[in-house]
Amino acid sequence: MQTIHKIKKIIRETPKSVSLILDGKITYQLGQFIMLWLPGVDEKPFAISYLDKDEFRVTIEEKGNFTKAISNLIIGTQIGLRGPYGHGFEPKDNSIIVAGGLGMAPAIELIKKVKNSTIIQGAKSKEFLLYLNDENLTKLIEKNKNKIVHCTDDGSFGIRGFTTQVLKKLINKQTKTVYTCGPEVMIKKVFELCEKKKIECQASLERMMKCAIGVCGSCVCGDQLVCKDGPVFSSEQLRKMKDFGKYARLKSGKKVALSEYFSYRDQ
Repeated sequence: MQTIHKIKKIIRETPKSVSLILDGKITYQLGQFIMLWLPGVDEKPFAISYLDKDEFRVTIEEKGNFTKAISNLIIGTQIGLRGPYGHGFEPKDNSIIVAGGLGMAPAIELIKKVKNSTIIQGAKSKEFLLYLNDENLTKLIEKNKNKIVHCTDDGSFGIRGFTTQVLKKLINKQTKTVYTCGPEVMIKKVFELCEKKKIECQASLERMMKCAIGVCGSCVCGDQLVCKDGPVFSSEQLRKMKDFGKYARLKSGKKVALSEYFSYRDQ
């Protein structure tokens, strides 16, 4: 079923990303995704990055033609939506959330549901850290007795280094679950570290999605369909997914190395 939503507000988050505040209510499970549709342009999957009573937020990174078109919309524009779809996170307190780049977007609603947990947020540099000056996020983290650790590749803010390096220092036997969203190269390393420590990992993966209901097969990863079986997968599922961290499919259905897939997607 498709619904129509009006853009209430547009927020420039980073030099490459914007948030759209859309009107209306939506029933949403943590970590699910929606399909946004622009008539005459295309339809693409996105995470809901914040949910309120009568509005919700979608954060978009400008990459290809569709995301550039959607980021140039104006307040009052109506946009089509299908979903939400898929399976999401199972929130547990005393956990760690690892979010890289745009991966911070699907992590926000999860942060609202966990307590006594640590959020590790990473990006290339300070200017690409999402929601860095978001007062609501700061209050939310404090309210749930969580804490956030920032890291940047160039050391321009927080710890200099990668999220996985920070995770390696913080993960311990008391960690209930590690949640991760972001680049799959990062997710793969997070998962491998969790395996060594024998700690449950829940990872949100990305693949090419056309139908979003498990029919077209474009989002297949191993023997799993990311749109239907995911996008959030458990450690048990990740262990069996041979393509995880290695391969993905282009819009044509051709199976390629993960690096080629993301290069193609960003065009």
